Amino acid sequence: MQGSEKKNNKVSALALLAMVLSVLMIANDFTAFAVALPIMGQEFQAGINKTQWIINGYTLMFGVLIVTGGRLADRIGRRKALMIGISIFTVFSVLATLVSGIFGVIVCRILMGIGGALMWPAILGIVFGLMPSHRAGLAGALVIGTAGFGNAMGPMLGGVLTDLLSWRWIFLINLPIAVIVFLLVYTLIEDDKPIDQNEPIDYAGVLTLSIALMALLLALDFGIGLGWEDPFIVSLFVIFFVVIVAFFYIEYKVGQYALIPTDMVRNYPFMSAGLATLMMSAIFFAVLVYLPLFFSQTMQYSAMKSGVGLLPVMLTFALASFFAGALYEKLGAKLILSVGSACLALGMFLLSSLTMHTSYASMLLGMFILGMGVGLFYSTITTAALTVVPQKRAGLAGGIIFMFQIAGGSIGLGLNTAIVSQYQQLSEGINMAFKVNGVFSIFGLIICLLWIGNKKTG
Repeated sequence: MQGSEKKNNKVSALALLAMVLSVLMIANDFTAFAVALPIMGQEFQAGINKTQWIINGYTLMFGVLIVTGGRLADRIGRRKALMIGISIFTVFSVLATLVSGIFGVIVCRILMGIGGALMWPAILGIVFGLMPSHRAGLAGALVIGTAGFGNAMGPMLGGVLTDLLSWRWIFLINLPIAVIVFLLVYTLIEDDKPIDQNEPIDYAGVLTLSIALMALLLALDFGIGLGWEDPFIVSLFVIFFVVIVAFFYIEYKVGQYALIPTDMVRNYPFMSAGLATLMMSAIFFAVLVYLPLFFSQTMQYSAMKSGVGLLPVMLTFALASFFAGALYEKLGAKLILSVGSACLALGMFLLSSLTMHTSYASMLLGMFILGMGVGLFYSTITTAALTVVPQKRAGLAGGIIFMFQIAGGSIGLGLNTAIVSQYQQLSEGINMAFKVNGVFSIFGLIICLLWIGNKKTG
């Protein structure tokens, strides 16, 4: 009996290891390219308005499809969804190293986002299934903590690989990890029974939201070069407004099977959390892209040194995320989110006074405060959203908040790029973009103060 129990424990440990590696792979890809963009821009002779799509394309597709990925995992089974997602993610990681142009890399990144959107909900479901019900908190901490570590280490790993080998190795490193994960999942995790097979999936909602956001981002991208009054740019903005109206109409008609079901739209505490997330979402993306760009172009840092340069933000973010859970139990959501929002705003304003002669030491306070804000806010807002919906809606609620975060971040990054590109001096453009981000974070702070409740877990 004891031998059988030890064997089962070993199998569970290896299965959890597979999930940890999966999370690390996805999380690392969100941030690892931040320090590689300047070098990729030089190699492909592309400006930041093009290279930003290497981050934006991946995250936008991931964010828009995350809810659908969860429903597909329920329909076909989590194990199968994870294996399909890993396959898509890995194939296009390898293909991205073989293409010769920036647009080929961007297309591969977008398709990798589809794989990630299939993987993430399946990982969450499998981890919670592997852990006993009374260890659910530990299961959640394992996933979120691993994701935070992957996000934090991404820029450093990306910088090391870019400087010592090539940015292509950021893609290639996914291959051995994916093979190990695939084999462990295939051999150790039992095929689960699909659930909710008859529940329709809102494909029309996914399609219209994707088209609308893509049209808006393309308008922000091409408008920099063509001018905002160019007929093509005006047409893209018109497409965005028409299709986003169609999206809301479709969501209203679909009702309970929409990307954001009717009962959740009418849940004002939940939607307040979503709106606060939307206000804050540009900040993390902007920091990931524009601080490394400032380090490399103005301060003449290498990719590796730029990755190390981001550590005050990333490590403070990871530590704050770790402690935010314990603080939530004692203080509740409102105080933590308000402090986090205030830190985000203050960090943005402190970093919005860069010049060609700014020293790294003078940036440290702003980066530490910003990292604190990111860690406190993002780790708490999801919990705040989950605690105001029925338990059966918890998984969907987490996916929707993540969709708000990623979609808002993608649009925010596009807007930041449009602002930065209007200035001849990089530092001047970053200053104005960061000031705009700071204003949005103040709106987020107001939402947290007025409408976010103080419900605690336990």
